[in-house]
Formats: sequence, structure tokens, C-alpha cells
Amino acid sequence: MASALEQFVNTVRTSSSHGNFRELCEYLNKTSDVLVKNAQHLDNVLETLDIQQHSLGILAVLCAKFSGQSQSNAPDNHFTMTQDFVLNCNGEQIRFAPDTFAELCHSLTTYLIEQRQPLKGVVLLQKAISKLRLFDTQLTSIHADLCQLCLLAKCFKPALELLDNDITGICHEVTHNPNGSQFDSKYFLLYYYYGGMIYLAVRNLDRALYFFEVAITTPSHAVSHIMLEGFKKYILVSLLLHGKIQVIPKYASQVVTRFIKPLSQPYYELANAFTSNNTAELNTVLNKHNEVFTRDHNIGLVKQVSSVLYKKNIQRLTKTFLTLSLSDVASRVGLASPAEAECHILQMIEKQQIFATINQKDGMVVFRDEPDKYGGPDVLKGLEDQLAMCMELDKQILMMDEEIQVNPQYVKKSSGLQEEDQPSKSTYAM
Repeated sequence: MASALEQFVNTVRTSSSHGNFRELCEYLNKTSDVLVKNAQHLDNVLETLDIQQHSLGILAVLCAKFSGQSQSNAPDNHFTMTQDFVLNCNGEQIRFAPDTFAELCHSLTTYLIEQRQPLKGVVLLQKAISKLRLFDTQLTSIHADLCQLCLLAKCFKPALELLDNDITGICHEVTHNPNGSQFDSKYFLLYYYYGGMIYLAVRNLDRALYFFEVAITTPSHAVSHIMLEGFKKYILVSLLLHGKIQVIPKYASQVVTRFIKPLSQPYYELANAFTSNNTAELNTVLNKHNEVFTRDHNIGLVKQVSSVLYKKNIQRLTKTFLTLSLSDVASRVGLASPAEAECHILQMIEKQQIFATINQKDGMVVFRDEPDKYGGPDVLKGLEDQLAMCMELDKQILMMDEEIQVNPQYVKKSSGLQEEDQPSKSTYAM
């Protein structure tokens, strides 16, 4: 083993035995280049360290192995070593280096994606998150990695267990920053972007729209690519849910509201055609920008918007007519045949979007009024659930307000403003 690595092992052992973990973290940050240069000896280093006693040292070695990985390594060498570390490491130690631990998880995610084995990392990243976060509603940058792997593996349940908990705190992973602890905004945006896509996959459009809204209203000085892609999906989900583009909240950064619209022009054209209720115009826009929608991987959502317009036009017919033939429905909403009209109507009846009956013999549709749906125990149960959620939200807001009021930075800033607001002594001079 090279002398530099012997010194590394001795320093890790000595600092760990004395509990000098902060000093050890500073030392490890300076030795990453040495570890990468001696990548061929790192397996020997790992054999001399104990996972529980020397977690910080092993963490630094594993990050170096990912940085200097070579073709000679076994296909699963990185995964098996990382898996053993995440499952058995000392959680108290790794919280002294949250950014390095998160970096290891990011590297593992990239590795598994390259190996086309995203499912292998799902359970492991769940464990990594539980080791790093301090409470269930705290966001770490590893959340975004887990969501990405779940999307690629089409395994949504593990991610939904995290996404269904509203975030009330953020893990400040960059602890050695001179300006104070920070969190990389990239992973904040990715968490909400991937989260919105997962909710789309499970057809929870309300939650998906909220996640895309958080992504585009995050304070920023420029429009990031993640925000732009989130906004395109925000437009499409708005059309699916509300039939029009929801107004961007006023608290969004001005740079976003100013520049994001020109960058999403094809989607605005789609929205304008949709709100005009003209299927021919909508199809023209689809053909015109089909390449753009396909390149953005939004063609599936766009087709759903097109289908919703037909359903929307059928709903408009229920307000005007009591009876119509299937051929009349098809011609009025722009469908190709009575069979397509029948298919759309049956889907809408099943989802209780309209109330109607179809006479198969003569091909007539009879529209009926919506029955009373505001009675029964289900409605009361829904009201109770909503009330309980509002009470819990109010409780969380009060707790966050109390934390802000005792925050030293907030107290210092607010007291400074109050002093500026006070009139000077010369004001009262006679």
C-alpha cells in the first residue's frame, strides 16, 4: 500500500477513535485526489477499516472508487460495496458529511442507470434516505435519485410513500460552505419534476399539477431546463384538469414569468386551440408541432388533451340536447365515425363525466340530469378527512411560524428594520 494511503488509514482510525469527526471531514475533503490517484489500492484500504467505527473514511473511499472507476472492475463491484456500506454504516457519523453521502448515492444512481438496472437501487436509496434525514418530512437530494429510479423501473409505490408526505424541512447538505449550510437547488427541482411525472403515471392529476407548480415557482435568477420542462407539463395538466392554463402564481420569480412563455410557444398554441373547442384547429396544431411534442416526450399527454377536447365537446352537447343520434354526435364534435362517438360516450358514462343511455337498436343517445351526490356517509367522511387535513396544516404553519420568529437571522433582520423605522433624534429638535 502506498505511504499516502497508510497515512490516510492512520488518520481515519485516530480521528474516529477520538470522536473528532468534524476535523476528519475537513481532512477527507482534502484527500479525495490522493484516493483517486491510488484507485488500484482502495480495495486494500477498505479491508483495513471497520464500517461502524470508520464510516466516514469508507465513505470517502467509495466516492473515490466511483470517481476513478475503470473497466477492470467487476460489473457489480460498486453496487455490492455501496449496498453493504449503506445498510451497515454509522448514521451519526455520515450526518457529519451529508454532502459526501449524497454524492455517493448520486454516483450509485448514475451507475445503475448506465447498467440499466434501476430497480436494484430503489430499496437501497430508501435506506439511505432514512439514515440521512432527521424526520419523515425532511427533503434530501437523494429523494430525487429515488424518484428517478422509480420512474425508470416503473415501480412507483416506494416513491409515492415519500411524495405523499408534504415537505416541511430541507436537509442542508453543503455544510462546509462559507456562506452557511446550503441545499443544491437542482435536486429540489428534480424532486418536484420527477414527483409530478410519477403522479401523472398513477393518474393523480391534482397532485401532479401541484408538483409542477412548485418547480416553476421556486425562486430563481434564470429559467432552468428543469423548470422549462416542468412548465410544459404544467400547461398540459392544466388543460386536462381545468380546460385552460392555470395562471402562474404571483410569487413566482419575474424572470420566469417573463421568459418561460416565449420558450413554450407550441404549448400555448395548443392551449389556444383547446380553449376554442375547435377540434380541426387542435389537429392542425398537433400536426404542426408533432416533432416538438415528441422530442419533449410529451406526445402521450398531448394525445390525452386531444381526447379530452372531444369529451369536453360532448359534455357541451348535454346542456343543449336531450336526445341525439351517434352520427350527429360524431359530426358535431369532429369524430370520424358514430363508433368513435359511442366509444367516447361509454368511457364518459363509466367515469360519471356524463349521465346518458345509448339505444343500440336505433343508435340514439339520451342525456339525463346528474343525480344528487351530496348525501350519504361517503360525503360526510370526505368532509371529515378534509377538515382533519386542514387542522394538521394549520398546526404545521403555526410551528413553522414559531421557528421563524426565534431564528437569529430573522430576529437580527427584523430588529434592524425596526431601528430604521424609528425617527431620528433630530426630528424632535425644537
